[in-house]
Amino acid sequence: MAFAGRRDAPEPPDFGILKRLARDQLVYLLEQLPGKKDLFIEADLMSPLDRIANVSILKQHDVDKLYKVETRPAPGASDQFCFLVRPRVRTMRFIADIVNADKMSGRSRKYKIIFSPQKFYACEMVLEEEGVFGDVTCDEWSFYLLPLDEDIISMELPEFFRDYFLMSHELWRDLEEESEGEGQGRKPEIGHVFLMDRDVDYVTALCSQVVYEGLVDDTFRIKCGSVDFGPDVTSSDKSIKVLLNAQDKVFSQIRNEHFSSVFGFLSQKSRNLQAQYDRRRGMDIKQMKDFVSQELKGLKQEHRLLSLHIGACESIMKKKTKQDFQETIKAEHSLLEGFDIRESTSFIEEHIDRQVSPIESLRLMCLLSITENGLIPKDYRSLKTQYLQSYGPEHLLTFHNLKRIGLLTEQAAGETLTAVESKVSKLVTDRAAGKITDAFNSLARKSNFRAISKKLGLIPRVEGEYDLKMPRDMAYVFGGAYVPLSCKIIEQVLERRGWQGLEEVVRLLNGNEFSVSDSTVEDNPAWESQRVILTVFLGGCTFSEIAALRFLGKERGCKFIFLTTAITNSARMMEAMIEARA
Repeated sequence: MAFAGRRDAPEPPDFGILKRLARDQLVYLLEQLPGKKDLFIEADLMSPLDRIANVSILKQHDVDKLYKVETRPAPGASDQFCFLVRPRVRTMRFIADIVNADKMSGRSRKYKIIFSPQKFYACEMVLEEEGVFGDVTCDEWSFYLLPLDEDIISMELPEFFRDYFLMSHELWRDLEEESEGEGQGRKPEIGHVFLMDRDVDYVTALCSQVVYEGLVDDTFRIKCGSVDFGPDVTSSDKSIKVLLNAQDKVFSQIRNEHFSSVFGFLSQKSRNLQAQYDRRRGMDIKQMKDFVSQELKGLKQEHRLLSLHIGACESIMKKKTKQDFQETIKAEHSLLEGFDIRESTSFIEEHIDRQVSPIESLRLMCLLSITENGLIPKDYRSLKTQYLQSYGPEHLLTFHNLKRIGLLTEQAAGETLTAVESKVSKLVTDRAAGKITDAFNSLARKSNFRAISKKLGLIPRVEGEYDLKMPRDMAYVFGGAYVPLSCKIIEQVLERRGWQGLEEVVRLLNGNEFSVSDSTVEDNPAWESQRVILTVFLGGCTFSEIAALRFLGKERGCKFIFLTTAITNSARMMEAMIEARA
């Protein structure tokens, strides 16, 4: 397979304790409502909860019936209701409706609200306004981090926004100040920490994924580390929920591979497995007994997993062929390189006219906008009009959301903004005018992708065909056409041991970079912790970025650990922009 670099990367810390602590705290909170109770669970907490405390554990602690929040309780429901929820106003109104309905009917119940990861004052205000604050007890399940794999931790917060970046920086500094002096003489387990905001690199998240794990996510939607494979994959009339992590021996060997390499590997694996089965021929009784007791169970499990991944590959190929995947990839590569932009624009227009997919059309428009530093007014108006005519005028708010976040913008004359600012500044004090100017500048934020790409060499220049089976750099995660910007920044900072020499790149990124170093660690480069690197993605991380940094880690003999607010991809980003209109 690929990854022929260093093989001595250190083992990551054991993050299993995070799940155990979360489970113990939840059990403690449930036990505070003794006796039988019905549990209402917020939809986006169901998958994380399943990874921490499954149904049997909940039943052991007197949970009788399970409901999805916004589902009305059955007539024979318990006398105690427990709500495991996110701190959202609409959820508080749902709970208040249930409590008030019980009051009206004369039904007496106990109600407990468990907020995750914390409760907000606004939620308590809603409960008070609805007249039920005194009828409920409130608590917090401080569940922040869910280990999805040995090197992936997710906060499972898909609704994470940009202003949390500065909050995270301040929190980091506070924690550092609090712990000063506490760890004297203790060797750290992690040597480097990177905080990466999603809006630094929208391009990578907008590109089609071609590593196996990314394609599985794009095609079947990996949720909380698990995927539901339907009948087309299982070759039966049933769907199967599969946990995708390093424990799956087949998946762990192909997850980071370019899709073109996967079928060959699975084919060879199938032949090897058959050869192991064939060894039974000619065995005597003792050898057969040893084979059955020691190897057969493992071979059957591997055979089952192999069949599932072969089925998944076949399903991916069928779906991607239908969607003219190769043509789409070609258009993406042209946009990344800055070639044949007019031809790529025509491809997007054709996509819209054929009504291929509102999500896909929107994604390509955003990729065009980001790589070109905004669309020229004529193209912006034309594409917007065609999109609204094809998919419906309700998407006017979608365009507003995309423009506000900087994903789909229109190029404008530089002096227009200055004229607006100068008029506004006459109406306010100098200090307020400065704040308004800053606000307008943030709205006018440019991607500068082309300049950044040139500075960092994001588009590899290779002679001949790029070898995807034995890649030379992180560009293999996009077929050799593009090195993920987020990963390239991390690589450069590690090589330079800081931001020196990257000042121009930081300026082009419109970023707020900060660097904190521990002199004791810097003076001891031989420490094992120096080779353990925590990368925190605020606003979501893609499987393409994870694969790229795993590759970099193997090349450098390092171990990357990923902490993200959620796993994301282009479809999730676009859906968030569409749903935000509600």
